[in-house]
Amino acid sequence: MAVLPTEQMEEIANALGSSKRPVLWVVRPPLAHLKGGNSLLEGFVEAKPEQGLVVPLCPQLDVLAHRAIGCFATHCRWNSTLEGLGVSMITAPLRSDQPTNSKFVSDVWEMGLRVGVDQNEVFRREELERWPWKGRGALS
Repeated sequence: MAVLPTEQMEEIANALGSSKRPVLWVVRPPLAHLKGGNSLLEGFVEAKPEQGLVVPLCPQLDVLAHRAIGCFATHCRWNSTLEGLGVSMITAPLRSDQPTNSKFVSDVWEMGLRVGVDQNEVFRREELERWPWKGRGALS
């Protein structure tokens, strides 16, 4: 149900592109009636094919259980939050119960960090870039 505006997608794409880390980014295709939502930057997928993969769907639990996953960026829906336990998380809650779930991840379970948003409720690439991580389940 969450659709990210073009501005947010650009910020995420720029952060991932400059990270120099392997990436698996799951992006649900835009819905026909939602112009601009979930739209990838022109040429993003082709720009750095060796760095990662963008897919429309994946078995999230299986992916998160893989030892190669070092960090999980999530908007903190409850199922995703539970499936991500055991992996360092960067949380970017949008609405509903997501801010509460994010608080559990960052403040109670100490399994992740929450990104800040600007006045337009967009988290900027600098927010994603500033969180150092040392790998599976361990934030520095």
